[in-house]
Amino acid sequence: MIVHLPTVKQLQYLVALRRFGHFGKAAEACFVTQSTLSAGLRELETLLGLTLVERTRRVVRFTALGEKIADKAINVLRETEELAEMARAQGRPLHGELRLGVIPTIAPFLLPTMLPRLRERWPELKLYLREETSNAACEALHRGQLDCVLLALPFACGEVDNAALFDDPLFVAYPRGEAPLAQSIAPGEIDEKRLLLLEDGHCLKDHALSACNRPEMRAHAAMMGTSLHTLVQMVDNGLGLTFVPGMAIEAGILAGTDVDAKPLRSEHPYRRIALIWRRSSPREAEFRMLAETLQRIAGDLIPDLAAVELAAPAPEPACV
Repeated sequence: MIVHLPTVKQLQYLVALRRFGHFGKAAEACFVTQSTLSAGLRELETLLGLTLVERTRRVVRFTALGEKIADKAINVLRETEELAEMARAQGRPLHGELRLGVIPTIAPFLLPTMLPRLRERWPELKLYLREETSNAACEALHRGQLDCVLLALPFACGEVDNAALFDDPLFVAYPRGEAPLAQSIAPGEIDEKRLLLLEDGHCLKDHALSACNRPEMRAHAAMMGTSLHTLVQMVDNGLGLTFVPGMAIEAGILAGTDVDAKPLRSEHPYRRIALIWRRSSPREAEFRMLAETLQRIAGDLIPDLAAVELAAPAPEPACV
């Protein structure tokens, strides 16, 4: 007896519609016309003998069973991609496509100097970059939309493996002339009422608060910013103080400003930069090879950071 199974393409259409909740956007993401996507989904429903999606002029609503099948389709697609990756990795490692996620508090400071060296080392690697907050990057990784992620640890990212690159020290940035005279800043010296933090979703905030071990800072922070560059400009205008990672200072984020930064002095005054990937991925050997290359590049480009011996990991903060 011949059993007709859903095609990979049909499952891709279903998952895209689940993600975007809009036929046009889902079709655009799948590089097909809206009518092609709609027809593919109807064929899938006919094949299964079920209604997966309720269609109206204004709303796309998945049925309860449609939700469950879409969840299962995500896993099937990920397994299918890993099958192809396994065959590809068996041939020539770090050749072809690799989808790398990078969080916003790493991307602008590390990638401009790192990418040319990476292309030089692996000229046939087609690296597709996607900048995401920590939560979004982890979700994309587990959905199979990313192969690996440059992340700052500790961060709860589910069933993943990682290779540590280096520890990135944390600094406290003040308007010029306002910093304490000491060479480093203890958590108790930080005025939480003048503290400027990143918005929720950026784990640098949680790393800094965890390093300070002062939970009340989150509640009393003066204002939230959308990016490190925005926070530095706010400090430069005398609006308060903030935390800045060492790699951002090495990359020149304070250049042209009247901002002074001093190291944070605490038990774990750093975040750990690491490459992470799904624990089930067949490309682990490739990712470890990539991590070794990134670590060597970091050692050449930012020796003050990469030369620091990796310390014992800090306790995991409750990132949101």
